[in-house]
Amino acid sequence: MTDAVADPLFQPLRAGALRLRSRVVMPPLTRMRAGDGGVPAALSAVYYAQRASAGLIVTEATHISAGARGLPSVPGIYTPRQIDGWRHISDAVHAAGGVIVQQLFHVGRLSHPSHRDGAAPLGPSAITAPGQGYAADATLRDFVAPHALALDEIPAIVAEFRQAALNARAAGMDGIELHAANGYLLEQFLVDGSNQRADHYGGAIHNRARLLLEVLDAVCAAIGADRVGVRLSPFGRAGGSHDSDPAALYAHVIASISRRRNAYLHLIEARASGVGRSDQLPETAIGVAPLFRPLYDGVLISSGGYSHASAEAALLAGHADAIGFGRMFIANPDLPARLLRGAPLQPYQRATFYGGGAEGYTDYPALYPPPPEREKP
Repeated sequence: MTDAVADPLFQPLRAGALRLRSRVVMPPLTRMRAGDGGVPAALSAVYYAQRASAGLIVTEATHISAGARGLPSVPGIYTPRQIDGWRHISDAVHAAGGVIVQQLFHVGRLSHPSHRDGAAPLGPSAITAPGQGYAADATLRDFVAPHALALDEIPAIVAEFRQAALNARAAGMDGIELHAANGYLLEQFLVDGSNQRADHYGGAIHNRARLLLEVLDAVCAAIGADRVGVRLSPFGRAGGSHDSDPAALYAHVIASISRRRNAYLHLIEARASGVGRSDQLPETAIGVAPLFRPLYDGVLISSGGYSHASAEAALLAGHADAIGFGRMFIANPDLPARLLRGAPLQPYQRATFYGGGAEGYTDYPALYPPPPEREKP
């Protein structure tokens, strides 16, 4: 058994207004089990409550508006029914002693017209993403050219993120995380592979970072900077994302976020860019957290391909303050207790990651009872 006193993973942590019992984080995990109208399924309250022993739960990516959609059976946070569905989830997690924040996203060009009543997806420029994505009927279709957002359309995107943050708080969430990673809209504006605008949202790095920072400022003003996290994937290639100088881009972005004094920064390790589709981890990939840690003066969460040993090493080296374990949490609802005790981990079943019901969702057994309840953060 690991000594909780000595193991840095099991030290408490304060991230803004969030009080974490440990540094073991459940990062956002798309599961595609929402019901009609993007309402979270009742079973999702069971799923999240089962994992409430995490120091922090970040929900699956959640559509901020009807126009932000791009994946079937993914929940939203923009209608009263959706908000009510998420309130059942936050209540269940809090009753089990957990802390939970809502990840908010707009898929941008990684959508299909079937999700948008026939309208083209949105993007910074009219550049089609490579490959295929899911249409509303869950069939794979080629991506199509997006509509390049006009200057007078961008404030509405900022307003949608702001309102989604307010809705998340109304649903009882302890905070929100902006999804500015994995090739979705906020990252599409960041990287020059998808952003070739000639106005003040394109070109120079500080212009391409403008939308993310405007959204960040808006949600911080709405719910408090101490309840806002940001997720980035420097060097990631998801959704055809790429930049000609990612080190310089993300150095500027991360330093700019740090000045906002928000709750935390959540970085995806480059080795994990493709883990949603493969179990292969290229260990020669650049270390994201060590590279950017000096630029962020706050709580830094690192996710992607960690073992207990490598997570402990990252914390001891000061590269991160908390570690996200994604696929491990799918199959091990009591993951913190298993890590603490050195217990074997159950293997996950990739075939049940996306869609379906209880199988591969709430039927993974736990070895250990949940920890005692604690005061809501």
